[in-house]
Amino acid sequence: MSMQEWIERKRDGLALSGQEIGAFVAGLVSGEIPDYQAAAFLMAAYLRGMDEAETAALTSAMLRSGAVLDLSTIGGAKVDKHSTGGVGDKVSLVLAPAVAACGGRVPMISGRSLGHTGGTLDKLESIPGFRVGLTLDELCAQVGDLGAAFGAATADLAPADRLLYRLRDATATVASIPLITSSILAKKAAEGIDGLVLDVKTGNGAFMATPRAARDLARSLVSTAERLGLRAVALITDMSQPLGAAIGNSVEVVEAVEALKGGGPRDLVELVTRLGAEMLLLAGLVPDLRSGCDQIARSLADGSALARFRAIVERQGGDASAIEDVSRLPCASRREPLESPASGHVQSIDCRALGAAACALGAGRRRMEDAIDHGVGLICMKKVGDAVVAGEPLLLVLYNDAARYAAVRPALQAAFVIGEKRPSARPLVRARLAGAGCRERS
Repeated sequence: MSMQEWIERKRDGLALSGQEIGAFVAGLVSGEIPDYQAAAFLMAAYLRGMDEAETAALTSAMLRSGAVLDLSTIGGAKVDKHSTGGVGDKVSLVLAPAVAACGGRVPMISGRSLGHTGGTLDKLESIPGFRVGLTLDELCAQVGDLGAAFGAATADLAPADRLLYRLRDATATVASIPLITSSILAKKAAEGIDGLVLDVKTGNGAFMATPRAARDLARSLVSTAERLGLRAVALITDMSQPLGAAIGNSVEVVEAVEALKGGGPRDLVELVTRLGAEMLLLAGLVPDLRSGCDQIARSLADGSALARFRAIVERQGGDASAIEDVSRLPCASRREPLESPASGHVQSIDCRALGAAACALGAGRRRMEDAIDHGVGLICMKKVGDAVVAGEPLLLVLYNDAARYAAVRPALQAAFVIGEKRPSARPLVRARLAGAGCRERS
């Protein structure tokens, strides 16, 4: 059948076979299928949806469109984590070395900031000299030696994903659960891992703002991963306020280092502990989640996770002395407190607005070619439920450009809602979805 016939069938709500989807992806990568036909197919898939078999076929074809890491010479199960994106989410910086310190193997290929969400690679690059452009051979060797590595996706890993994402972004078809699922899992499965923990965010700072949308995505990710032979667990976690206090790049590294030293914000440490326990369980290193939580907590308390992070920084060319003396990290030239207009309790925080403001200050990018200012950002002095007195700081704004700060100040002031009654606390982890191969051992 021709590409036109495949578009017609998908437009009419009919399912395509795995062979047909594979031919579509192969034709896209080879250049035989033009962008306009691929864009038409994406719109049809966005409007009509794709069933589980189609989603798995698309993911598999995208995965096989390029190289797959071969980690077979490295002993033990290889596991990773993926977050669907949020504000202040510096979990990976703490999680990967903590899991490695507990015996896990974590080939963490990460992304960059875009829009209101931050990027792990940009945060790491605020450490002077830190190099994320590892070759596949370098990444594999480092995972073998240190248990973890942070790298950027190379051109030969799932190249179909880059082609499709560019078209999805241009055609307003990003927000499709089957297309999101295939994009995430194709890249992660290309790492050659055995298990994957998915942190699916929900709330006003997440792409999946409603619990129902987050659950639908989590279910799609877990079921598709299982069809690919990849063990997966998804946690649905709250993103109705920033994770931790810091939003930016170097400020988030500082907060991550605090957690690695046995301190740090309670919510950050809780999420690292829960996700790390899931990764250790998938790797077969613990019999149950309680034991996994205990091991991760111990690695943070005894300094072994910090030592592993320092070794990773040194191996990837970074200035490890900046881990001990965080004043060596980039720092904004100006600091301005944003004061509360009233007394009471913080009722809610517009998390997306804070992320967008940090981006506008220079901490993020609207387009991939935008430059990053690693020193700017925000520090939340108050979180949801906290008591506040009029004139007390809600935020500390770190900036270099006064005009940029003036432009975002109204949005920052509007992001906090203050009221009399203290709101009920929301759980950080809302739900857990696991496949058949992810049960605790008795």
